[in-house]
Amino acid sequence: MPEGHSRTSRKPRKTPRKKSARTAPASRWSARVTHESNALDLDRGVFTWSDPKKIAASLKRSAEHSKRRKADPYRSALSMLTFYINRGGKNLPAARKRVLEHAKTELRHQFGRA
Repeated sequence: MPEGHSRTSRKPRKTPRKKSARTAPASRWSARVTHESNALDLDRGVFTWSDPKKIAASLKRSAEHSKRRKADPYRSALSMLTFYINRGGKNLPAARKRVLEHAKTELRHQFGRA
């Protein structure tokens, strides 16, 4: 440390530090988005299915039938799938991520974008 500076030479704070507004991780916004998406009415457990074609077909059907989405059906379906993959992060098993990535490719094929 430079001369004249020590860790104990600081003046005490005039006002106490504010406590974080976050109290507990009880309400996880990302989980809520997946379950209560206002844009798409997803089939229950769609992201746990093992068949990428089935996942893609379900997302496509949900996106095409939704009247509440803001973007086109392809973008809404792909966004929800990407959101779920990103939300899983490092905790998503490799096999599960592989199935979901294949579902992305299949979604592109079903929408004629690949």
